[in-house]
Amino acid sequence: MKQLYLIQLDYLLRLFIAAVCGMAIGYERKNRMKEAGIRTHFIVAIGAALIMIISKYGFQDQIGWPNMSLDPSRIAAQVVTGVGFLGAGVIFMQKQTIVGLTTAAGVWATAAIGLSIGSGLYFVGIAATVITILGQILLHGKIRFLSSPRTETLMLQIVDDADSIKFLQDIFEDNEIIIINLKSKRDEKSSTINVEVVIRVYESFNMTKFLNILQSKDFIKSLEF
Repeated sequence: MKQLYLIQLDYLLRLFIAAVCGMAIGYERKNRMKEAGIRTHFIVAIGAALIMIISKYGFQDQIGWPNMSLDPSRIAAQVVTGVGFLGAGVIFMQKQTIVGLTTAAGVWATAAIGLSIGSGLYFVGIAATVITILGQILLHGKIRFLSSPRTETLMLQIVDDADSIKFLQDIFEDNEIIIINLKSKRDEKSSTINVEVVIRVYESFNMTKFLNILQSKDFIKSLEF
């Protein structure tokens, strides 16, 4: 009986470690105001660990039955498929840019961590948690050549002047911004030009600083982002 309690305590320890690892990854995502935060990663990790425990140990009483064969990896394999659908729920299109891929991948990795801890690979699961968190922090657009480009759309109203468009293009060029598309329409009543410009910038680009630069220009009457 004592041995049975020790075994059950070991299972509980696995669930607890998986939960802590999931919460750690979720905390980093929450701080970046992502869709999947602490609770989502917590549930994914503890759920994956529990499924792995059930898959590996839950059918031991059936071992030895005639014509009975067990495949502990079968149930665990379904976790990967199920989490794939969950990850798809945090991926969406925003301003012509796909967002949520990193969070979805993090949820998927959290499930894998839960499976590893549930199977008893404590060190591997904890190490994977640390590596995942460090990777998300260190590679979050801080290094330019590792940054992924994103697309933004700006709506501007500028002074109706022959050089206004040229001045605007020069500002984008000076800030190393790629113009994907630019549309302009003259408003005769207000003597202004309405401009819609689609730009591509790196993830590390300081958009707030750039918008302040635009707003400081006298020939720009209004700006929407």
